[in-house]
Amino acid sequence: MKTDILIAGSGCSGLYCALNLPREKNITVITKSDVTSSDSFLAQGGICMLKDDSDYDSYFEDTMKAGHYENDRDSVEIMIRSSQDVIHDLIGYGVDFAKNEDGTFAFTREGAHSDKRILFHEDITGEEITSKLLAAVKKLPNVTILENTKMVDIVAENNCCYGVVIRREDGSIDTVQADYTVWACGGIGGLYRHSTNFRHLTGDALALSIRHDIRLKDVNYVQIHPTTFYSEDEEERSFLISESVRGEGAKLYDKHMNRFVNELLPRDLLTEEIYKQMEKDGTDFVWEDLRPIPEKELKEHFPNIVEHCRQMGYDVTKECIPVVPAQHYFMGGVWVDHESHTSMERLYAVGETACNGVHGKNRLASNSLLESLVFARRAALQMSAHAGEKQKQKEDLFEKINLEDYTNAQKLASCYHSYVRNAIIEADEKSTQESDEGHRVKAAFRKSGSKSAY
Repeated sequence: MKTDILIAGSGCSGLYCALNLPREKNITVITKSDVTSSDSFLAQGGICMLKDDSDYDSYFEDTMKAGHYENDRDSVEIMIRSSQDVIHDLIGYGVDFAKNEDGTFAFTREGAHSDKRILFHEDITGEEITSKLLAAVKKLPNVTILENTKMVDIVAENNCCYGVVIRREDGSIDTVQADYTVWACGGIGGLYRHSTNFRHLTGDALALSIRHDIRLKDVNYVQIHPTTFYSEDEEERSFLISESVRGEGAKLYDKHMNRFVNELLPRDLLTEEIYKQMEKDGTDFVWEDLRPIPEKELKEHFPNIVEHCRQMGYDVTKECIPVVPAQHYFMGGVWVDHESHTSMERLYAVGETACNGVHGKNRLASNSLLESLVFARRAALQMSAHAGEKQKQKEDLFEKINLEDYTNAQKLASCYHSYVRNAIIEADEKSTQESDEGHRVKAAFRKSGSKSAY
């Protein structure tokens, strides 16, 4: 099988990349599950936008501070300065953001933001954005989407990527020759027992990077979301209680129903405080009180959260809900430059798979959707700049591939999972100059994600 550009992943970054590529190019999008089972569909809170130049310094500082000033400053600037263009582009695709009565954007605020700069659509902003991008991609005659198709390897020689090896839905193994390959594979949550991510997101691009000596960055920077609905079923994907809920006034209580923390702390610091309180109380969760939010606003802004809690037996207008931290987002990943190019020729990485340094050590709330879109477009624009060049093919390289090497799916997955797990552990162990605070945060991380699905 041959294509001009192969995109592995159907989340917002992969879709937006496809939409920004030349229409005369044949684009193949493969996705490990069905086309809607990406974490982009799960994003609740919103997407940041620079309101005007007067907000730039504040937005920049909020992002840097949340990232413990380990962010790539140029990447942060690129993201913020590109935000208005991306938002207007999304509106052009039919994305509907909440408005005030006068028709202006209704901005909200989340933890660690010094001002309201987040656009939202109820509490399903990710679904609103990604579904509209998907609808637009499906209209393109030059794009083919293959569902339930897994990337099991790349085909590379002399640090250049010539395509991928895939496993189709029927279990058959095939190869795809491509001028360019884009990794938009999502995060690593499927490797954890407790995570807000889909279970099939297991860091495939990281495993292949290790296998092919592609540069990685900050692989031990894993974000724990402080508030997910507590469930005794450890195999259940953790349901996220959005940052926006606390931004609008929800409070956190200990087992005696006493408030114990500033709810608008950055996520890593808030997670630390919650774990400390759980240890002090001898409990598996703390309580979150949504009642400070006016009932009308609660039901209009957060209808899916309200409904999920109802299904779990809780009326958020009358009682508190149990919440616990869970693995949520991966700040590290495959190293990329400011155009999302990896250390291997003809190979790009975008979205949560990639690490361009925007987030630093800890992601600022609602920067993920924006970052994914901004740098996916930059990848597409760089590939487009070379659209007229004829890329060298390696037919003989594909002829040498032994497809039998990929038939044992379970063995291969176990091997790849071990690659990623060991890389994170080794990176953790190399962080020898940590503060006491860092150790406490890691203790919280171990509690949340110590058991993996290997």
